[in-house]
Order: sequence, then C-alpha cells, then structure tokens
Amino acid sequence: MNKLPLIIKREYIAKVRNRSFIVMTILSPLLVVGMVALVFFLTSANNDEAKVIAVLDEGQFFEGSFQNTSTLSYVSFEGMPLEAAKDSAQHKNYYGLLYIPQKSDIEQVAKNIEFFCRESPGMGVLSGMENVIQRNIRAAKLRDFGVSDQVMKDLERGYQINVENFTGEKKLRGINEMKAVIGGGFGYLIMMFIIIYGAFVMRSVIEEKTSRIIEVIISSVKPFQLMLGKIIGTSLAGITQFLIWIVLAGVLGVILAGVLGISADQLGSQAMSPEATQAVNGMSEGVGENLTPYIVELMKISWGWLLFSFVIYFILGYLIYSSIYAAIGAAVDNETDTQQFMFPVIMPLMLAVYVGFFSVFNNPHGPIAVGFSLFPLTSPIVMLMRLPGGIGEGGVPLWQFITSVVLLVTTFLFIVWIAARIYRVGILMYGKKPSYKELYRWLKYN
Repeated sequence: MNKLPLIIKREYIAKVRNRSFIVMTILSPLLVVGMVALVFFLTSANNDEAKVIAVLDEGQFFEGSFQNTSTLSYVSFEGMPLEAAKDSAQHKNYYGLLYIPQKSDIEQVAKNIEFFCRESPGMGVLSGMENVIQRNIRAAKLRDFGVSDQVMKDLERGYQINVENFTGEKKLRGINEMKAVIGGGFGYLIMMFIIIYGAFVMRSVIEEKTSRIIEVIISSVKPFQLMLGKIIGTSLAGITQFLIWIVLAGVLGVILAGVLGISADQLGSQAMSPEATQAVNGMSEGVGENLTPYIVELMKISWGWLLFSFVIYFILGYLIYSSIYAAIGAAVDNETDTQQFMFPVIMPLMLAVYVGFFSVFNNPHGPIAVGFSLFPLTSPIVMLMRLPGGIGEGGVPLWQFITSVVLLVTTFLFIVWIAARIYRVGILMYGKKPSYKELYRWLKYN
C-alpha cells in the first residue's frame, strides 16, 4: 500500500490541472450567481406590473367585496351594458372583466358569474375571486339564520390542536417535516456528488484503459490499490472544486447584492409569484404565525452530530458507489457501453430520495423509513433525513444508527472485493461489450 499515496496524488493533480476542470470551477459560480440575478430581475419586473380587473356588478350582493391588493386592482363599471363593458376593458388593456349578473338569490348570482379575459388566468387570480364569492355566500346564508356579524367573525377564526408528549412537553406541528427537509438537503448533496464525481472515476478508468496506459500501471500496482487511489484522488478533487464553488459564489453573491441593492427580504418576497406567495401564506397559517418556537426547536438540533454523521455517510456512500462506477469503467471500452449499467446504479439513489421523503415525512419511525435507512444503498440519504430528530428517545434509536454504519462498511468491503475481481479482468479486455452473465463469470476467475 506504499504506492497508494502516489496514485492519489497522480489522480488529484491530473484532475485539478485538467482544462475543463479549471474552466468549470471558475465558470459555474458565475453562471449560478448570474442566473439568480436574472431571475430576481425578471421576477421583480413581472411583479411590478399590477393586474387590473374591471368589475361589472348589476346587483348588490357583492358590492364593495373586491378589495385591491399589491398585485390586483379592481375597477368598478357601473350602469354599463355587458358588451360595452367588455369592449371598454379590452380597449383599456385590462387583465379581465368580472361580470356579476342581477338575480334574486345570491346562489343564482354565483352560478352565473363570468370572467372574461384575453388568456387563461392564473390560479391565484381565480382562487382569490372565488374566495370572495364563497365568503359572501356563507355570510348571506348565516344572516338568513339570524347569525350576527360578530359570530361570523368568530366562525372564521382558525383553531389548532395543542400537541404534547406524555411527559407534558409541547410539540410543534410540522417540525418533523422541517427536520426531514434539512436532512434531505444533506442527502441530496450526497446523491449529486455521487452521480457527478462517481462518473469521473468511471471515465478515468475508461480513458486509461483505451490509451493502454493501464497495462503499464498494473505491472507495478495491484488493481485494488489503483482503484482505491482513483476513488480517493477523484473525491479530493471534487471536494476542492466544491469548496471553491462555495467561496466564489458567496463572494460574487455579496458583490452582486451590493451593486443591485438586493436585500434578503427582497430576495425572498420577489423570488415568488403571487400564486406561490399565497401558497406559502396558507402553509404559514397551518404552522402558526409565530416562528420563534420553530427557530428555537431547530436550534435544538445537534448540528455538530448531524454534520459528523453527514461526513460518515458521505464518505461511505461515495466509496460504495465509486467502487461500482470503477468496476463499470473496467468492464467496458467506451462510455457509450456504460448505459446498460447506469440505471441499476442510479435507481437506488433516486428511490432513496423519493421514497425517503414520503416515508420520513409521514412516519419517520415506520417500517419503510427504518428499512430504507438500514439498506446500504439507500441509507446515506434516508438516514440523514431521520437524524435531525436526534439519537435516542424520540429520534433514531442508537442500534439503528450503529447497524446502518456497520452495514455500510461491510457492503463497501464486499463491493470493493467484487469490483476488484471485475477490475483485474476487465481492464485488459478490449473490443467486447460485456453482459451481466459474463461479469458473473469474471467474478469466479481465480
């Protein structure tokens, strides 16, 4: 193993000196920051244009019900025929015309309300007007039953169930989902890193194999050492690139925010459309108006332990999948032939993200979440979704965490053993597209 550091150094230097590596290291943060600035500018310009809707109300059931907002303005058309109102709204380039006919009953009015516009309106615009209509109908029916306005206001007030554990400690609704999103973010980083830099290992093996350099290298280096050196060297190059991206993107973001005068509040408010803002406001009502308890609860997360676990699962998960990628690169002659092997490799990662979110959100301690957090090919992602809940009571049991890590290490050693056996035969095989059956035969070679 004394040659392993030389192999790692060789792989690392070869990657960081590569012209495409240097270009993408510098260009990627510029593209990301530029894209964010463009989205902010376009969204800001789009939100600055308020939509004007003309209202032709022939009755009195909805008089004064439609109030102006930051994105919608209502203009009243009184005493105009419908066709004249349509022509006027179209001539003045209004967003649309809301027509409320004259009927004796408010329900009959609601059934015959029409909205005329040039193009299909957004869901946010329609839902806003429909909510006004629904409130007026409910209020009219309640008044028919003799309900006072104060009682109607009390009926519109929202109520929430107080949640506590059996020891009397209060629990916040939605906190499990927030923790799962935090862990899912870490897991998503692992998945993207594996897909990008695992493929680098595969391409590196293919390039050396097709250039016949590998025949010289393996005369003095064991296949296991060479494969392990490629994995470690490539991962170090990837981490270097990732750190440079973070630093450059942060510096460029601060400079751009200073030049354009962008604040955090502006970025948050203008980055969302009115429809998205309405959805977020609805979520906020379910979570609660006071965010302080949620901030306090999130601060209780053992961030040091979570980052430590992230490093463990990142290293073990990347080593497992990089070994698989290296074995694929040793088995084929060109990158085109790798397509038949790529889907089985990526499928567990995608399955971990989607199934992990659904299972951990609904029941973080259920059999599906526990099973996927123990299965080695999905545990680096799913277990990280559960770990923000802590270790021990109320969180991940300690035995599950230890079992998951042990299974990852065992699986890594097993896959490395399989990959090394494929590697020693495949690196010298040329001109033949291997099948799964042939790969199985390579495993049995002595």
